[in-house]
Amino acid sequence: MVKLIMHGCNGKMGRVITDIVKNDEHTELVAGVDSYTGVPNEYPVFESIEKCDVKADAIIDFSNAAAVDGLLDYCVEKQVPVVLCTTGLSEEQLKKVEETAKKVAVLKSANMSLGINMLLKLLQNATKVLAPAGFDIEIVEKHHNQKVDAPSGTAIALADSINETLDHEYKYVYDRSQVREKRTKKEIGMSAVRGGSIVGEHEVIFAGADEVIEFKHTAYSKAIFGKGAVEAAKFLADRQAGLYDMSDVIQL
Repeated sequence: MVKLIMHGCNGKMGRVITDIVKNDEHTELVAGVDSYTGVPNEYPVFESIEKCDVKADAIIDFSNAAAVDGLLDYCVEKQVPVVLCTTGLSEEQLKKVEETAKKVAVLKSANMSLGINMLLKLLQNATKVLAPAGFDIEIVEKHHNQKVDAPSGTAIALADSINETLDHEYKYVYDRSQVREKRTKKEIGMSAVRGGSIVGEHEVIFAGADEVIEFKHTAYSKAIFGKGAVEAAKFLADRQAGLYDMSDVIQL
């Protein structure tokens, strides 16, 4: 049984993960941390990580950037691995994550979905075959109308995964409307759609002469990110110090 602390337990993802763990026979939430304590929980909740005195095998973090520094210090002091899911970290904080990983296990990933991370690996295999054969590569991502950044971090992660396998790095093209010219061979086009309540959809297109191959991932709820975080925590619980990501969790 892997004992977990949920950092940010009363936020949206914290509630999702609480329900996931409740139905997972291999994990148990032994404590939570949240500045808002007005939500009833079956486990003790502390207002800050510094006040938490419950032993655990790993911490899952879905909080906010302001709380990350204290969390990293706690993980080093208590030697507790952490699945770091909070986004929007500063350059200084990202450096601190790297320093922390030298002393305790830290897992950080651009997207916690198991499906997306499996897709990252599949794309590398496809690229090795299709890019040398002259296939053009395009990425189309769709999200809800409240999302402010474009393209999504996941779309960029997909492009990065593709680029890792190429002999010569392809350039990223985000908006072709600015220049009237045909696409070059060595580029990855990215298009963003924003509308309604779309949770997340990513499509990678390999377009060749007379044939098209498409890889597509659709997220129907945020629960997929919570499920991935729980699986990551299981993986991380007995790991030595180091910086890990979801590709380490998924072994193909």
